[in-house]
Order: sequence, then C-alpha cells, then structure tokens
Amino acid sequence: MLTAITRGVSPRLAECELTWLDREPINLQLAIAQHQAYEKALERAGARVISLPALANHPDCVFVEDPALVLDEVAVITSMGAESRRGERESLAEELAQFRPVLRMELPGTLEGGDVMRIGRHLFAGLSHRTDQAGIEQLARLLAPYGYDVIAVPLRNCLHLKSGCTYLGDDTVLINPDWVEPSQLGEYRFLEVAPGEPAAANALRVKDTVLIPSAWSKTAQQLRDAGFAVQELDLSELLKAESGVTCSSLLFEA
Repeated sequence: MLTAITRGVSPRLAECELTWLDREPINLQLAIAQHQAYEKALERAGARVISLPALANHPDCVFVEDPALVLDEVAVITSMGAESRRGERESLAEELAQFRPVLRMELPGTLEGGDVMRIGRHLFAGLSHRTDQAGIEQLARLLAPYGYDVIAVPLRNCLHLKSGCTYLGDDTVLINPDWVEPSQLGEYRFLEVAPGEPAAANALRVKDTVLIPSAWSKTAQQLRDAGFAVQELDLSELLKAESGVTCSSLLFEA
C-alpha cells in the first residue's frame, strides 16, 4: 500500500530556517489549513496518510522529507546540515522502524533528504548548503550493499536538489536548468519550468497524479500539455518557509 508519512505544522513555523528567501510574515492558521488540504490531496491520489503530531519546538518539523530517506529495503536517518533541525529525527526513526530497518548517518558529513532524487537504483544527491561531499560519500557506503548508485550533483542558487528538479516517472524530469544542469542527470525527457516560475520544478507524483503549488500555474499547464494529470494546491504560507510539495511527506510502499 502506498503510504505517506506527514507531520503537523509547528506553532513556530515563522522561525523556520531560510537560505535563499527573505523572511515574510506567515499566517499560521492558514499554513495549517493548507497542510491539511495537502494531506487530503495525498489521500485522494491514492496514498494512506500517517500524520504525526507537530514538534512544537522545531519550526521546520512539517518538512519530513529532510530527516529521512525511505527506500525499498531500508530507511536512512540523515545527518542534517541545518543543526536546528536534528532534533526532528528520532520520532521519525521510531515511526519508520515499523516499516523498514533503519540506518543512521553520522556527522561530520551532512545530507538532507530534499537533496536526494531517486530514479530506479540511482540516487542523485545535490551538493548544497545542507549536503556536502562527505555526506554523499557516507550515503553511498551505507547503500552500496543494496545496489544503489549515489551520484553527486552540483547546484546553483537553490536550497536542495529537489528545488531544482524532480522525477515525475515515465523517464521524465521536471527541471529548472538555471539551477541544475540537465546533463549531470543522464538521458531523460526533461520538461523545463515555465518562464517566471523558477521554483516550479518541485512537483510530486502520487500514483497517476502530479501535485504542484497553484503559484506555478504556467508550469502546471505545461505538465498537463505533456500528458500528466495535475492537481494544483494553494501552499502560499508553506512556500514562504522555502518549501515545495515533496518536502512535506515521505512516500513509500508499505
């Protein structure tokens, strides 16, 4: 069964980590409502949602993608680059242990899940402000026994690899080529984000539906034109926290 682990919005969301965006006021109640609508969209698309309670003292806790990776054989608890977020990991590890053996990364190498894009047995890992070469090499060692290749990908001017590209299935990658060079990823069908929507490359395919923020309506239409079924979601307040649609869930078959 396709399963999505999510987590509630912290009351301290406005204190979230920011790297590339200027801080703006966040309407907490609207952010909570938007996150709940996101969870319902996951369910409509065919996922069973397991919603964990918010961690009140961790502003970024809703973004469950970063502390963990879930693969077919194992889950990996990451050594997050943002020190303030490392307290988010333990409760996620306890939940994931019900579904997978859990491996743990260790400092000083750092890696966040938002920097890892999986295509089959290939894991593309972005070299970012949050993920370094030592973290990528450590992940490669941990996963080598399971037959995964881990490939480092340099980034330009974005938070995570999945800020600049996401895999949509069917050998198709949605990409902002100004942030991620397509040739670093190999031979795929690349769909570029629409002009004026540089952050629109973060989309999430759930079975036959692609979720994307309604802020990126031009890119959403391009995806429809390319043959994808698309659902747009109003995530205005969560986007202010430098998020997208992939970062608020961990999707895997259980």
